[in-house]
Amino acid sequence: MAPVKSPDSADVVICGAGPVGLTAAALLAARGVEVVVVEQNRTTSDEPKAISIDDESLRVYQRAGIVDKVLPIVVPGTGTRYYDRHGVSLFQARGPRPFRLGYPFKNPFAQPDLERALLETLAAMPNVTLRFGTQVSGFEQGDESVRVHAVAGDRPLVLEASYVLGCDGGRSVTRLSQGVDMTGRSYSDVWLVADTLDDPHTERFAMHHGDPVRPHVIVPGLDGRCRYEFRLFEGEGTPAQPPSFELIRDLVWPYRELVPEQIERAVNYRFNAVIADEWMIGRSFLLGDAAHMMPPFAGQGLNSGIRDAANLTWKIADVLAGRLAPSVLASYQTEREPHVSATVHMSERMGRVVMTTSARFAERRDTLVQEALRTEEGRDYLEQMRYRPIQRFVDGLVVDADSHEGVGAAIGQPLVFDTSDHAVRRLDDVFGDNWALVGVDVDESDWHAVEPLTDRLGVTTASMALGEYLPRTHRRLLIDVDGAALREFGLYPNQFVLIRPDRVVAAAWSPRDSAETVAAITSWTPEPVSATSTERAMSHG
Repeated sequence: MAPVKSPDSADVVICGAGPVGLTAAALLAARGVEVVVVEQNRTTSDEPKAISIDDESLRVYQRAGIVDKVLPIVVPGTGTRYYDRHGVSLFQARGPRPFRLGYPFKNPFAQPDLERALLETLAAMPNVTLRFGTQVSGFEQGDESVRVHAVAGDRPLVLEASYVLGCDGGRSVTRLSQGVDMTGRSYSDVWLVADTLDDPHTERFAMHHGDPVRPHVIVPGLDGRCRYEFRLFEGEGTPAQPPSFELIRDLVWPYRELVPEQIERAVNYRFNAVIADEWMIGRSFLLGDAAHMMPPFAGQGLNSGIRDAANLTWKIADVLAGRLAPSVLASYQTEREPHVSATVHMSERMGRVVMTTSARFAERRDTLVQEALRTEEGRDYLEQMRYRPIQRFVDGLVVDADSHEGVGAAIGQPLVFDTSDHAVRRLDDVFGDNWALVGVDVDESDWHAVEPLTDRLGVTTASMALGEYLPRTHRRLLIDVDGAALREFGLYPNQFVLIRPDRVVAAAWSPRDSAETVAAITSWTPEPVSATSTERAMSHG
């Protein structure tokens, strides 16, 4: 049967309706982009794969305007507790400054719940089309668009879009059909994962047990759900065979009694630590597991995919709207790959150290941790998770990141008093999903030189007052109410701060440097069309 040209077309086609694909769709739709989501399965997954969502990811859902749909399905978590080889608690990693991004640091949840919440939200959006039961088979890259070849039932069809996002998992058709390899390694260790119901655990933290005899992880969830992960040994199981109920029962018996009906899901699996060699192929992009896979011990697999979506979607939206030049899309891999690589390596190290099966190494590990905890520096390093890679861009859509420690990093989300309507609100709610330009105690006369940013990027502007004096201005003024804004913007005294839609500081500069900095920023935008060139084009038409 010859392919039938489908009437369906969109700004963006997203391949895969897992949590990363649905998140990307929500972010794009919030910015007015027409989206088609294609998924080979008939509905969302009922397997609770990912179980931890962090504060960065919840902030992304706030930006998409749907965080109120996500919060009901999470446990507001308090981090991860680590136990020594004897089952004695060593320390609890709660992350850095609490609530800096506006949400709890690490939160257990069930992936099916998240997918259902996202799907329900997207189904109500007029600029989102959901195509389940549709298998993608290939792509045709063009100069102005890309065609996605697919089969819905027994009917071939073609979807045409400006861009394609491959959020289709570890066996990504988007990646494999376009010949992109992955670099890294696969591990031979076999782990059993059992998601259970009616569990007695009520902790709001994950538990990592560094017992070399049987390394294991326990993550309590919502409404009596609990995940158990156990290291298996020779003869106990392979990924090709499902674990027996008897094995699961024997492994969890120190913590609970279990009957078969209380097992929601159980699999044996091996993990990978691999990264795609290319994340941008023509007009298609790879996100989430299609771009990278990592060991589970840091709980960063899904969160890394959500960071991918947060980084890429606003750039595509601004390119489609004519605010950014198409060339900026190459910054996606430039910005994201270094942090992903560091996170993959951290996950590998945590697996080797925390989940070791060597009694001698475990003893040495516990001794070193106990010694570190006796010092303030060591305790802060462990409890504040300072070993976790920080996402900060030094290349990409940033200006002079090497000369300013705040540039390239995400700004926090303090509460501010907004004089535009005399309300106290979170910073992201002030700016929405727009670019933002904040003048920190700058003079009113300094704003004229930065007006091109309003014209080219459509920035939302505001002045920031950090001290105990109220400037006299007709401009929108944001006032620190509890010291949090001072901590965030105190790095930028008497400076302009340009904040990207993903809440990364793109540039910070003194008003005397406005001309040079504005020129660097506007180089990311298309050249403005002059009236003369427009008239010339019309006369040739």
